[in-house]
Amino acid sequence: MFRITYLTTLALFILSFSVKVAAQQPAAAQPATPVQKIKWMSFVEAYELNKKQPKKIFIDMYTDWCGWCKRMDATTFVDPVIVEYMNKHFYNVKMDAEQKDTIVIDGKSFVNTNPEGKRSSHQLAVELLQGKMSYPSFVFLNEKSQLLTVVAGYQTAQNFEPILHYFAEDAFSTQQWDEYRSKFKGTIE
Repeated sequence: MFRITYLTTLALFILSFSVKVAAQQPAAAQPATPVQKIKWMSFVEAYELNKKQPKKIFIDMYTDWCGWCKRMDATTFVDPVIVEYMNKHFYNVKMDAEQKDTIVIDGKSFVNTNPEGKRSSHQLAVELLQGKMSYPSFVFLNEKSQLLTVVAGYQTAQNFEPILHYFAEDAFSTQQWDEYRSKFKGTIE
């Protein structure tokens, strides 16, 4: 009899403990919204898409050894406001400035002339960055795949938001950057 009472008491204790723990857990509401990511593509993919459906091209020029590039990936490029805006307004390219692959654009080949060399830059990266090899750097091309500008250096999401808008909205054609930035009202705090 003692054994049955002991087991019953133990079972009730375990049951009441699990009910308390379950009550403290947040209610299982709706499933979490999947985290949206930037739709990265190769330069060739963006260039070809741009011929069919013109849109500005954004290029994240990085290297494997660049710590600030990795920080951009971990912070700025995962911010939901940045992700949504970039996906809507740009063809987004992630380009390793030291890649070994040949890139062919309109029949012209771009290569890394010293693919086995340490920190050897790819010809297309050199051309896009106008020889200023700094990482991370962000290249903005217009709808005709012509260079608008290069922005060098790590950017927080809050600092990056007005830069994206400035080029996506063609504000660069009517306003100086300092004027635009002083009036910009972003959504990232």
